[in-house]
Amino acid sequence: MREILHVQGGQCGNQIGAKFWEVVCAEHGIDSTGRYQGDTELQLERVNVYYNEASCGRFVPRAVLMDLEPGTMDSVRSGPYGQIFRPDNFVFGQSGAGNNWAKGHYTEGAELIDSVLDAVRKEAENCDCLQGYQVCHSLGGGTGSGMGTLLISKIREENQNSLTPWLTWL
Repeated sequence: MREILHVQGGQCGNQIGAKFWEVVCAEHGIDSTGRYQGDTELQLERVNVYYNEASCGRFVPRAVLMDLEPGTMDSVRSGPYGQIFRPDNFVFGQSGAGNNWAKGHYTEGAELIDSVLDAVRKEAENCDCLQGYQVCHSLGGGTGSGMGTLLISKIREENQNSLTPWLTWL
């Protein structure tokens, strides 16, 4: 299977990402607990592109959620599909970037980036054939733009010998 690893960062990226997962879950017939409730086998045909199948037939998004402050993470967790994500893949700080790209890229984000990369690596290593990364972040603000670009550069650095496609939502 050709898997895609989804990473969403910052307030904008996490809000758009939360809606993205609601739509993808609906398309695949997956309810808010991660269980298949669909009515056609076609919905399950390519479910492994975005999901890992866990025990008891639950589907867990292949996603890492990051932010420099806990507020947006709490909103995603308490949202309609917040319980389907792996708890280990919520990576967040306590300070925020204050709409400052440099804080997201060089200071606050740099302190948290290793934890994010560990979660990304763990998800990537569980893939049979990683097709690419899908990153959802903003170009404004601090976390989405600053830490988002830091993450992309670090992942590219680690995968420089492979042709890994990217899809970035802004």
